[in-house]
Amino acid sequence: MSGTEKKQAVRRAYNRVAPDPGELAEGIRAGNRTALARAITLVESARPDHQDIAQVLLADLLPDTGKAVRLGLSGAPGVGKSTFTEAFGQFLTGEGHKVAVLAIDPSSARTGGSILGDKTRMELLARDPNAFIRPSPSGGTLGGVARRTREAMLLTEAAGYDVVIVETVGVGQSETSVAEMVDMFLLLLSPGGGDELQGIKRGIMELADLVVVNKADGDLVPAARRAQMEYKTALHLMKPKSAAWTPSVLLASALKGEGLAEIWTAALDHHKKLSEAGELDRLRASQAKAWMWTEIREGLFAALKADKRAASLLPGLEADVAAGRATPTAAAKRLLALVLGEGKGS
Repeated sequence: MSGTEKKQAVRRAYNRVAPDPGELAEGIRAGNRTALARAITLVESARPDHQDIAQVLLADLLPDTGKAVRLGLSGAPGVGKSTFTEAFGQFLTGEGHKVAVLAIDPSSARTGGSILGDKTRMELLARDPNAFIRPSPSGGTLGGVARRTREAMLLTEAAGYDVVIVETVGVGQSETSVAEMVDMFLLLLSPGGGDELQGIKRGIMELADLVVVNKADGDLVPAARRAQMEYKTALHLMKPKSAAWTPSVLLASALKGEGLAEIWTAALDHHKKLSEAGELDRLRASQAKAWMWTEIREGLFAALKADKRAASLLPGLEADVAAGRATPTAAAKRLLALVLGEGKGS
């Protein structure tokens, strides 16, 4: 049997045999990486039976979650996110921490495919026994995160990882959802300043708890220091997210491993100050409610797509909108009225 045939057989066996949530929970609590990987695959599955099992598993593990420092990392493509994450992760494991990296790869809008090459880009960290890297496709989800990133975060916490890093696909107008699931949002920037500063979305800067100017080494050190001063000035013009924390700008060189200790110190200081002010508990409670409403929206949309009467009406509505015979708003209201009216009469 070839390697490909073996993989296909494993997949068929996985699909035939429903995972036992009790066994998975036991394996996760014991720090079994295979059980953790299988559990994340389970929560990411679109199959209704897998989702039912996943919810039982998550409910069982919920008391074991919430003890990690949750960090979100975003930055434009080419800024060195994967290099930084690997260097920072190795620094943290060297300090005795267990680090989980949830790396989100962009999905193709045309094919839905994703490269999922983060384990290749973070080869050294992937071999570290105290690190766990899980690449996941964004699946077209806005906000730079996969839909099930929150569940994956809870699973890694239950497995004993005390630092969870969510690395997003890159900065853009919708790259803000990561801030709704982490304690601290790190914005990674290149030594540019000036023109680059003009191109950074104000909303992203306002969400940042810490700005890190990466690649501050060699000939780029002067440019990095200039950028640091310009970003500091920009932050001073913005209202801080929290009264307990004032965002700062630090320099780092992921290539040389410089500045990583200062970044971790800032992360711990942020966590301590928010905890002492009672803001960390309020933040996580707010994030949980936002997560619930996200699930409600996704569930309603899925129900709408599955509605047979809506499916029969939709092609005509789309044709009317495309031809200019109806406004998109009027067409949407007609479709919703049909579905909601059916729900009231049932």
